[in-house]
Amino acid sequence: MGYLRGALMSLALALGCSLGGAAWAADSPKSDAEDLVFKGDAKCTSCHDAEDSPELLRISKTHHGGVGRAQGKLSCVSCHGESDRHLKKPDGQERPKPDRVFGHKGAYLSADERSKPCLECHAGDRHLAFWESGRHKKNDVSCDNCHTMHEPARSQLRKENPTISPYTTTSRQLQYETCTQCHKQIRSQLLKTSHHPIIEGKLDCSSCHNPHGALSHAMIKEESVNQLCTTCHADKRGPFMNEHPPVEENCLTCHNSHGSSHGKLLSERAPNLCQDCHDWSRHPGSYYSGNQGFAGAQNTRLVARSCLNCHNQVHGSNAPAMRGKFFLR
Repeated sequence: MGYLRGALMSLALALGCSLGGAAWAADSPKSDAEDLVFKGDAKCTSCHDAEDSPELLRISKTHHGGVGRAQGKLSCVSCHGESDRHLKKPDGQERPKPDRVFGHKGAYLSADERSKPCLECHAGDRHLAFWESGRHKKNDVSCDNCHTMHEPARSQLRKENPTISPYTTTSRQLQYETCTQCHKQIRSQLLKTSHHPIIEGKLDCSSCHNPHGALSHAMIKEESVNQLCTTCHADKRGPFMNEHPPVEENCLTCHNSHGSSHGKLLSERAPNLCQDCHDWSRHPGSYYSGNQGFAGAQNTRLVARSCLNCHNQVHGSNAPAMRGKFFLR
């Protein structure tokens, strides 16, 4: 009898422990939640799944997602912070935001706070060597103003609206569309008749500029404008026996690098451009005089005439004697 009573007590004690353990497990977080992208991201992906709009799990298709999975050093909290208050929503209250939010939703944070998690990994990148002295940093531009982490591949550049450009010949995310969200005056120049093939996707803004900072004017990638231009236009580099001084000084004296209504990116149409410097040298540069022009006698130089008809070697000439000195054919 005593043995039976002892067995019943042991059974009751075991059942009590089992029920108590079940009650404790019901109050604890799910222990069977699986990581979907990064190691330890289950506490985030249990809520933020593939049904999110935009789909946050697309980060798995990005370069960051691949590196994060391979090395195990990157996770949601690497960028957004531990966000304990966001995880533990107070009863009857709106869920607090994560410690760090990016894009338009993170406007309440300073540019330095939003850039901090990026620079923790990318601070050693040679392209960021002059970030602190660059114009973007000084004007409170942060990494997330241009980049978005959760978009795959090339489209990690932030794009607010789809392009309506008739020149676009590619489905790729074009870099200029991100840059001209702020640089709207440059966008108007790029859409002019004569322009570098940027809107066609053959050149990027970063082909000439370093958006992450440089010591040069306008953050160009060379020490001077001429050095930058002649990396592509090598035939204009010289050396020439007879240099054209404004060409030697700065290509932008005559050209507008982003776009122009005149051919060859000229800031004015010849001969008006030439007359800015040359007017009464050797022969008159103006079309008219006191007794010629529209109101006077006919001037044959009004039609089908241009300085470049004769002086076509305006960048420099190696021709001998006076032909080279005056940049003639």
